Amino acid sequence: MKQQFKIRKWSLRVRIFLSMILVTLIASLLIAAVSIYQFGKEAKEYHEDRLERKENAIKEHINYILSTTTYPLSTENLPLIFRERIHELANIHGLEVNIYDLNGHLLKSSKAGFSVDTVDNTTIPPNILRVLRSTAEKRYVDLKNIDGQKFRSSYSYLNDTKFKPLGILNLPYIKDEGYYEKEQRNFFMRFGQVYSFMLLISIIVAYFLSSFITKSLKAISERIAETRLSQTNERIHMDDSPQEINQLVKSYNALVDDLEDSATKLAQSEREQAWREMAKQVAHEIKNPLTPMRLTVQSFQRRFDPNDPDIKKKLDEFSKTLIQQIDTMSSVASAFSSFASMPAQQNETVNIVKIVQLALEIFNEGFISFVTEEPDITTRMDRTQLIRIITNLVKNAIQAIPEDQHNPIVQVRVYREGNFVKITVKDNGKGISVENKNRIFEPKFTTKSSGMGLGLGIIKNIVENYHGTISFESELGKGTKFMVSLPITDSDLPIKETDNN
Repeated sequence: MKQQFKIRKWSLRVRIFLSMILVTLIASLLIAAVSIYQFGKEAKEYHEDRLERKENAIKEHINYILSTTTYPLSTENLPLIFRERIHELANIHGLEVNIYDLNGHLLKSSKAGFSVDTVDNTTIPPNILRVLRSTAEKRYVDLKNIDGQKFRSSYSYLNDTKFKPLGILNLPYIKDEGYYEKEQRNFFMRFGQVYSFMLLISIIVAYFLSSFITKSLKAISERIAETRLSQTNERIHMDDSPQEINQLVKSYNALVDDLEDSATKLAQSEREQAWREMAKQVAHEIKNPLTPMRLTVQSFQRRFDPNDPDIKKKLDEFSKTLIQQIDTMSSVASAFSSFASMPAQQNETVNIVKIVQLALEIFNEGFISFVTEEPDITTRMDRTQLIRIITNLVKNAIQAIPEDQHNPIVQVRVYREGNFVKITVKDNGKGISVENKNRIFEPKFTTKSSGMGLGLGIIKNIVENYHGTISFESELGKGTKFMVSLPITDSDLPIKETDNN
């Protein structure tokens, strides 16, 4: 049970590796077992065929002797007929030859001329004789194992020219398996060499295959461990993975999309909650002076007497109280207006190139580069708002680059094109999805989990106030390029008035 628990704790990579090695071992053992069986079967068939061929050849030779003998063909004359010829048969065919009468008694044998020593063969065992008489083929092969040697003896009838049985022919045959044993040893020697090489290849293939399979799972596992609702999660792209891994990747990517939607909704809810809390605070601050104002008016209304000699003094006090509360409400409204809107534009003649360089000095990232085609491009606008445009776009570009990006790039470029100055901010970050491209300049819209979503909307308002344009190009997974175009002029433009109330 404890061992089983340890096996369950093995990693998938180890299990795949050991499984492939085990399959290789089992396959090799099966091949060896089948080979041994095949060799044994071939040896058995070989010896059966060889004995049958020998038997047929000897019988043909015997039939020739019987057809040419001068002795009458009878069982009693068989010893006379084969008195000299039986050794000739044995020498020619290389087998011991025994001839029995029909009752199983030995009549003639070539055993004296051979060294083959078997059991007593003066009579045929009754069980063999009984089987031989009962078979339709009138032939029987007896198998024996004596002193570790395998013997195969065939028994068949000898017939005269009229197919009348004269006697029984017995051919003892020793199974010489030396050739097959030698072939079997050679085979297993070659098989061992091939098997060793195959086992080595199997270990290498199993290692790399298990690594390849678990590599994808490990990458997915690491990405899942890094997944957070409060941050932007990257999708996984594994086009060359197996179908099962691709299905897992699709499920993860769907989860990332759901998390992104949830994060967006959560961020939107947080921003809306912040605005609601702010509205409540503003309403509370406005209600605070309204209550004393109401009480003051009601008190003055009750106590108002035109004939009171101090009526002028009381009217002054009443007016001062109202003015004080009105000033309080005005300060609350001004503070909220200052928070929610841009400061008034202070137009002046500025060098766009130098102001952009000045705006970039606050960033410490070494991957930010600045490119310009000329040192001076002059126009009239509010330098503070120009700095606001640059810092907001560069900050967004930096935040769009994943932390694990090997070669982050943010390039800011300023150049002249006709009567316009062009400012581009290009990054190699995540890019903007298709569904978000139409909403990128909407107030309070953002794909981040923090912030109020006002940055790009405010920039768009600033640019359009100076009769300029802002646009962008983006490719998901490759980066985004924002392009700001502002008119170049040495005289005052009819700048739009910004409502700060």
